Amino acid sequence: MATTEVEHRRGQLAALSIAAVVILIGVPLWWRTTETYRAWLPFSQIKELDILQLQLSADVEVVFARGTVTPEQQKKVPLTMMQDDEYIVDENTSLRYRYETKYRTATIMEEDALNQPTAAEADLSLHTLSESPCGSLVVYVIPETSSLLPEDVEVYIGQRRTALLRIGAQTRVGRTLETLLAHLEPRIKQVLQVMSFSHTDITAALSDRVRLSPGNKESIADSMRAFKSSPGYEITFSLLNPDPKAHRLHWDIEGAVETYIQPLLTKLSPLANFSIDSQTLYYAMLGVNPRFDNSRGGYILNSDSLAHVINPVEARLGSNAASSNPVLNFLLYVPDAAHSPLYIHDRQKQEVTSNAFHSPRWGGIMVYNVDGFYGPEASLPVDVSINMAKVMGVFLAQLRLLLGVQSSTTPPGFLMAPCGTTGLADWELDRLMWSRTVENIATATTTITSLAQLLDQIGNIVINDNIAEQVSSAVTSLQLAVAELEAGNLGFALQYSKEAILASERAFFDPSLLHLLYFPDDQKFAIYIPLFLPMCVPILLSLLKMVSEARKKRKEKQAKKD
Repeated sequence: MATTEVEHRRGQLAALSIAAVVILIGVPLWWRTTETYRAWLPFSQIKELDILQLQLSADVEVVFARGTVTPEQQKKVPLTMMQDDEYIVDENTSLRYRYETKYRTATIMEEDALNQPTAAEADLSLHTLSESPCGSLVVYVIPETSSLLPEDVEVYIGQRRTALLRIGAQTRVGRTLETLLAHLEPRIKQVLQVMSFSHTDITAALSDRVRLSPGNKESIADSMRAFKSSPGYEITFSLLNPDPKAHRLHWDIEGAVETYIQPLLTKLSPLANFSIDSQTLYYAMLGVNPRFDNSRGGYILNSDSLAHVINPVEARLGSNAASSNPVLNFLLYVPDAAHSPLYIHDRQKQEVTSNAFHSPRWGGIMVYNVDGFYGPEASLPVDVSINMAKVMGVFLAQLRLLLGVQSSTTPPGFLMAPCGTTGLADWELDRLMWSRTVENIATATTTITSLAQLLDQIGNIVINDNIAEQVSSAVTSLQLAVAELEAGNLGFALQYSKEAILASERAFFDPSLLHLLYFPDDQKFAIYIPLFLPMCVPILLSLLKMVSEARKKRKEKQAKKD
């Protein structure tokens, strides 16, 4: 009897020991080794970025030349004034534009620069004296008697970050400085709308985050025409020769790119990296049959046919599979002798002066007629040297549009200087930098908040340390970009916004996020239950038997006491 009791007791201890090992060691070890690794992410900071409050700060300096202020007015300068404009874009996005305007009188060296014969020379001299920082503007107020501007021009916008504003003599005489500044304010606002950021451009840059209002069709069209912000772009120049037996084409594309395109790309280097290649395609046709016009004595491509030109040609262009950057295609098409000359007509049935057209977010095509080279005594193939200055002038204008350099509509009385050899004025670069910075911030915040919501909703996605590092880097760069934008440091804000969008894209498209995406909990149980159930059933039955025996003994003891 005692031996049986001892064996029974030993069996109970063995069952308890096995149950303890399984519960205290086996289950935690199994749970730990099969759980999805999820590194820590700054969800609270990402949630704060979901509500975007951007402040764009610009420094404006208004300099009064000799003869524009009275001695009494001059005593009250230098003077600094602040102006804030706030806009609510949607429930999670708001914009504030802050202009810090400093008023002062011109120095002796600036007065000498303003005495130059022309406004362009004055602009260059003022730039030589002091280069304005990126994102800032300087407006020089000149007297009505100044010969820098023509009579019908009140404002001259130079190639740099400088504008000349003419003021009438009746404006300053007998008025206080406050009245003078109030009179100048509308004109200065117009200068800012042209040379600095505008609400239309900034709202269009938020298209990845907010839905654009259909009210401003011009702004929507401009934003859809330009390529989205990218760390790099591929530019391809292609010469299409459909009839090499009729003409032998010569184009100095390398020299033309170096002369006309490279200065613009060098100036745009803070925004992105650019790579350029060229190619010549033989027997490449447009894919549409132009219509012969007897009155014009040539073939016509209507605007309705232009949409069907790109697809057949694009199949011959090839692609750079090693790069994920957007490609800008510029095609120079020389018609064959049977369809020459060839002219492009717009929707109003009028001939396009440049004989070229562009496709939004794709590139441009120019038709170059060489019918003048076919003389009665010409021997085929005819040698044709292409006028690269004419061609590159068209491609440069198309490149500006496709990269987002919008031509501002100047108010009456404004004169805008040509952009010069670089193809881009300093203030145009600033406008593009403002837009690109806001676009990068909007895209990065949308990407990082979408990733955070995805990771929060699906608990089976692995979050490794590399993804956590990229997410943290993106959040930090976004915070710095917003802070620098608020401080008016446009260059630093653009750099941080580029880092933010790169880090957010790397985290969002990391392939490790998909490892356990389609391995939910019910599949885990379906796999592990056949393994654990045969072992757990005997242990569970032993424990239930021990509990039952313990209750039986407790009842027997209670009965004896009673």
